[in-house]
Amino acid sequence: MPPLPAPVAEQIAGLTFTTGQPLIIVDADEVLFYFMRGLEIFLTGRDLYFDWASYALYGNIRQRADDQPVAAELLHPLLQHFFAEATENLEPVDGAAAALAALSAKGRVLVLSNVPMSAREARRRALQRHGMDFPLIANSGPKGPAVAALIARANAPAAFIDDIPHNHASVAQLAPAVHRLHFIADPRLAALLGPAADCHHRADSWPDLQQLIARLLVLD
Repeated sequence: MPPLPAPVAEQIAGLTFTTGQPLIIVDADEVLFYFMRGLEIFLTGRDLYFDWASYALYGNIRQRADDQPVAAELLHPLLQHFFAEATENLEPVDGAAAALAALSAKGRVLVLSNVPMSAREARRRALQRHGMDFPLIANSGPKGPAVAALIARANAPAAFIDDIPHNHASVAQLAPAVHRLHFIADPRLAALLGPAADCHHRADSWPDLQQLIARLLVLD
């Protein structure tokens, strides 16, 4: 298995688990928070816009002046500025807090987010403010190694919810027993992408996810 980045391993080592308690491992951007809504506001303030031609960020973030895409070497620093400025103020996804509150009565909810470590505390504050005060793991790279490490610690069934297909592929490879649920909160973004090839289910809302997770993990 690929090694966990040290900061991710340290965060997981700091968690406590109840053996056998089902895990609900949930992404944040476009799952708990409307990432694209916030990004559009951020881009507008910089005379940029999102083209909505595909699911990818690269090639779709364009300059209003000439409609040219932002150069690849400028995209990473631009997104780092976005996370620094906007993470704490992203709008929560409809129904997420209520669903997770209900599921947490029997399951253990963990937020596994590829938020930069520099924005981790901002994300934690946003989760708290919107009624989703669950442990947060700031990950980097594909999520399979982190999910496999969590499953090894918990020795329990688990569900994984994420919007990015390659994260489902990574989890399928390294933690195949995990139930993989594909969810994209923004309907404009969801329309650009079919169900992830390596997911078990695609859901369209948090009420749907809540029912699926409760049934799969026997939480009713």
